[in-house]
Amino acid sequence: MQRLAGKVAIVTGAAQGIGATLARGLAAEGAKIVIADVTDGAGTAQDIVRDNGSAIYVKTDVASPDEVQAMVDRTVAEFGTVDILLNNAAIFAKLGNKKFQDISSAEFDAVMAVNVRGPFECAKAVSPIMIARGAGKIINISSGTVFKGVPNLLHYVSSKGAIVAMTRCLARELGEHNINVNAIAPGLTMSDGVLNQSDWTETYIEANKNSRAFKRRQVPGDLLGTVVFLSSGDSDFMTGQTLVVDGGNVMH
Repeated sequence: MQRLAGKVAIVTGAAQGIGATLARGLAAEGAKIVIADVTDGAGTAQDIVRDNGSAIYVKTDVASPDEVQAMVDRTVAEFGTVDILLNNAAIFAKLGNKKFQDISSAEFDAVMAVNVRGPFECAKAVSPIMIARGAGKIINISSGTVFKGVPNLLHYVSSKGAIVAMTRCLARELGEHNINVNAIAPGLTMSDGVLNQSDWTETYIEANKNSRAFKRRQVPGDLLGTVVFLSSGDSDFMTGQTLVVDGGNVMH
């Protein structure tokens, strides 16, 4: 039985990597998918349709309120509503490691615009639809780095700490409307972006793996079960929480 049959899910940053894996997984559970990304996500949408699912791609800069609203309007026009928002889009792999003194103000602002204001804009745009329906699921992607204080990524870690705080505040404000807001904090995940970034050396990746209770590398599919759980009725009495999914590195 498909656990999300008939549901409509917006997945930001789903053109590739973790987002694409999660979009395909939600589609396999019966959800109709909107891929919202600045990168061309038509291929991911076509993959879902080829597997007998329903999906569209809408080019979207999540830091642009106008583009986000246009994407939500297109979603409603195509599928009738929004049941699930998965705020996955973020700047991470291409940042590289650098001391905080070497992070430019422009780079700091760019990370905050996508990683923090992006989820804010998306939640703001979908909330009237969910409030009118008296139901909805918002899932934010944070990071296990928040609980470890990982060095040399201060802007990224700070942005993901803000996501934990935003999740709690949204849960309080939207609870009266029966809207669930939760977050997932993954560990270092072997997405294409990480594998192609020279700053993530084999030595670092192996050290990260060996710090886990489960001594293997995390892959995008490791997040899917938690995403489906938070998207489904199984999590209806759970809100404001951040679930760490990292193989037992951070124990929070």
